[in-house]
Amino acid sequence: MLSVNTNYGASIALQNLNSTNKELNEVQTRISTGFKVGSAKDNGAVFAIAEGQRARVSSISAVKESMTRAASAIDVGLAAGESIGKVLQEMKSIAVKAQADDLTTEQRSAYQADYDELRANINTIANAAQSNGLNLVASGGSNLSVVMSDISSGTTGQQVTSTATAGYVPGLSAYVVNAVTGVTAADDTTFNLEGVAIGTVDITATMTVQQYVDGVSTATGGRVSAAYDQSTGQFTYRANEAVLTTNDLTVTTAGTTRAWLGHGVAAAAATGGSVTTSITNRDFTAGGSGALATVSLAANLLSSASSATTASGNIDTAITSLNQQLATMGSQSKALSVQNDFLGKLSDVVEQGVSNLVDADLAKESARLQSLQIKQQLGAQALSIANQAPSLILSFFR
Repeated sequence: MLSVNTNYGASIALQNLNSTNKELNEVQTRISTGFKVGSAKDNGAVFAIAEGQRARVSSISAVKESMTRAASAIDVGLAAGESIGKVLQEMKSIAVKAQADDLTTEQRSAYQADYDELRANINTIANAAQSNGLNLVASGGSNLSVVMSDISSGTTGQQVTSTATAGYVPGLSAYVVNAVTGVTAADDTTFNLEGVAIGTVDITATMTVQQYVDGVSTATGGRVSAAYDQSTGQFTYRANEAVLTTNDLTVTTAGTTRAWLGHGVAAAAATGGSVTTSITNRDFTAGGSGALATVSLAANLLSSASSATTASGNIDTAITSLNQQLATMGSQSKALSVQNDFLGKLSDVVEQGVSNLVDADLAKESARLQSLQIKQQLGAQALSIANQAPSLILSFFR
C-alpha cells in the first residue's frame, strides 16, 4: 500500500544505512587507533584484563630499573675491590723487599714512604666508589635491599631466628668460628624438615658469615634460605614448604649446641613478603672492620725485617679475605643480571599477551573498511529509491 504518511521501505533502508555507518565508524576508529578494544565500552572484561597486564609491565619495568641501579653499584664496588687488590699486591712486594737484613735506614724509610702512600690510596679508592650516591665498599657505607620481583611471595612456611649473643654483632666478613660464641669448626649445622636432614653446612675455621649464609641455600638445595641481620647479629632460616601444624623446621649442630647458629630454637610462622636480596656494605678500607682489617694503620711497619714479615703476613690475610668478598659480590652481580634478563623476557611476553587481547588486525580491518564503504553507497542509493516511491501517488491524480 502506498501512503504519503508512512514509507516503510525508506524506514528499513534508513535503518540499514545507520547500521552500516555505525560499523564504518567502528572500523575507522580501530584503524586510526590500532586497537580493537580501546576502551571499556568496547569490551569491558577484556579491557580490564589488558589494563591489569599493562600495570604489570610498568611494575616489571620499575623492578628492572631498581636492579640496574643496584647492579651498577655492585660493579663499581667490584672495580674498586679489584683496584685495591692490585694495590695490596704492590704493598706485599714492598713488604717482602723490606724483609732483607742489609737495608740501610734511608732505604727502609723509602720503602715505608711508598708503603704508606699505597695504603692511603686504598681508602681513597674505597671512598670514591660511589654509584648514584651508593657506596658498598667504604667504611660506614650503604646497605641495600633490592626487590627481585614485582610479585610478592605468597607462600607461607616456617622460620628459625637464632639467639643473639650479647655484645657481639660481627660483620659479614667476620669468621663464624670465634671465641665469643664458642663456635668451632666441629659445629657443622644441619637443617631438618619433619625430622629428616636435608642438608649440612660444613663449617671451617676461615668461613665468613657471608659464606655461611650462602652455604645454607647450597647445602639444602634451596629448600632453606638464610639471612643475617648486621644490626642484631642474628641468623634467620626460612623454609617456605614447612607446615605450621608441626615443628617441621629444626636446626642442629654436630658439635656442642650453639644457639647462635639456631640450634634448639623453635620455629615460628613465616608469611609471604617481597622477594628481595640484601647487598651489604663490605668495607674495603685499610684497618677497617671488613676484609682489610689486618692492614694495620700503625707507623713504621717496615722498620725491621721482623716487622716487615708481620706486615707481609697481614697483607696475605687481607688479600685472601678481599678475594672472598669480591667472589661474593661477583655472584650477587651475576644473580641480578640473570634476574634482569628474565624480567626483560617476561615483560616482552606480557606485552605480547596484551597485544593479542586488544590490538586490531589492520589487514582484516582494511578489507572490512572497503566492504563497508561500498555497502554505505548502496544503502544510500536504496534509501534514495525508497524515498521516491510516494511520488507514484501523483500519477493517480493526473
